[in-house]
Amino acid sequence: MCGIGPFVTIPLMVTAFGGPQAVIGFVAGAVLALCDGLVWAELGASMPGSGGSYVYLRQAFQYRTGRLMPFLFVWTAMLFIPLIMSTGVVGFVQYLGYLAPHLGQGAGDLIGLGVIALVVLLLWRGIEHIARITAVMWTVMIASVLLVIAAAASDFSPHLAFTYPAGAFDLTSDHFWLGFAAGLTIGIYDYLGYNTTAYMGAEIKDPGRTLPRSILLSILGIMAIYLLLQIGTLGVVDWRRMTDPHDIAATSVASAVLEKTWGKGAADTVTVLILITAFASVFTGLLGGSRVPYDAARDRVFFRPYEKLHPKHRFPALGLATMGVITAVGFLIGRHTDLATLIQLLTTVMVIVQALAQIVALTVLRRRQPDLRRPYRMWLYPLPSLLAFAGWCVIYGYADRNSPGRHPIEWSLAWLALGCVAFAVWARLEKVWPFGEKEISEEYLAGTDPDVAPVS
Repeated sequence: MCGIGPFVTIPLMVTAFGGPQAVIGFVAGAVLALCDGLVWAELGASMPGSGGSYVYLRQAFQYRTGRLMPFLFVWTAMLFIPLIMSTGVVGFVQYLGYLAPHLGQGAGDLIGLGVIALVVLLLWRGIEHIARITAVMWTVMIASVLLVIAAAASDFSPHLAFTYPAGAFDLTSDHFWLGFAAGLTIGIYDYLGYNTTAYMGAEIKDPGRTLPRSILLSILGIMAIYLLLQIGTLGVVDWRRMTDPHDIAATSVASAVLEKTWGKGAADTVTVLILITAFASVFTGLLGGSRVPYDAARDRVFFRPYEKLHPKHRFPALGLATMGVITAVGFLIGRHTDLATLIQLLTTVMVIVQALAQIVALTVLRRRQPDLRRPYRMWLYPLPSLLAFAGWCVIYGYADRNSPGRHPIEWSLAWLALGCVAFAVWARLEKVWPFGEKEISEEYLAGTDPDVAPVS
């Protein structure tokens, strides 16, 4: 969860709100993540299979639309997962600009594409070699976060952090709610990853207990880290600097914090650590993301070529290659528009088929499969799911206004329509609904308790 996100989105959040009240965005993002996390917790604990969302959507919507919804989830995941990774590469180039201030647009583009190629090359091998690389990168990431927090605490000014512009909390202003929607989008982007364990449900011991705990505790832990970063940064760097695109605080705010508190040498050192963190976030994201179409194809929910493994190293080669290419395209989009637009696009793409559909799936399964083993039930049901649904609708409804001229809603609908066409082609080849009989499977309803049965 904690990758390059907070290091590049703090200035975006401040710009969206127009002042240090931007902390509201991180808090609102945490509330949405918690409410949505409760949806994931119940579904993941009840149906701990590999694949996460497509398992839940397959179980809930199989009665009326066959495999349409899980197929569309994988289709959209093939876009929004690599777009998330491309934001990490954009952040990498931004922070590289601190060390090389005269880096041009073309050179930055080439370096970013080279980083993506290197990530794919490193992942083009067996999983046993990747574990050691990931451990080193994780250590560097933790060090970079803690150093920025410590530096901010050493020279913190409450006056900078808590002096707000006029009308900062005017709830009757359209400007406030437009900023709130933009901040909520950025906030939930920063928390993405709280659902990762649900994608690996079949490989987790005691999933009925482990999945809910991992989801909820990770959100609370990351919320504490992000709030310390946000408030600490605002207490060192004047927020007005973060809204100036020509100021280093707008592109490399953590470097600006270190430079002001501990000097240029410390800033250069931590910037290098942040570059490694950015690289690590892309590395681990593509590692996990490439498995989504593989798992789906293996379960006959996506195109069969994606279930083939590399003949020697046994990794899903086509899924990795496809997501690598889309990551490169997303990176170029972000470089030639802006990072906020890229974040808006990826969140808009995932809203309908993953976020909203999954909330509906929770209600459908409670009605369709009332006897499903549920070791964890959502607290205060259905209030959290309703709040999550409303939050995602706010993100989607304000998307075009927060990216004027870029039309993220229209692009998301076009991608969804193209996915429906792709499903029709796939369903015809596989001879499944609507070109064959519906296949109703309720294996989790009749299956053994994974918290008791031995894990294979």
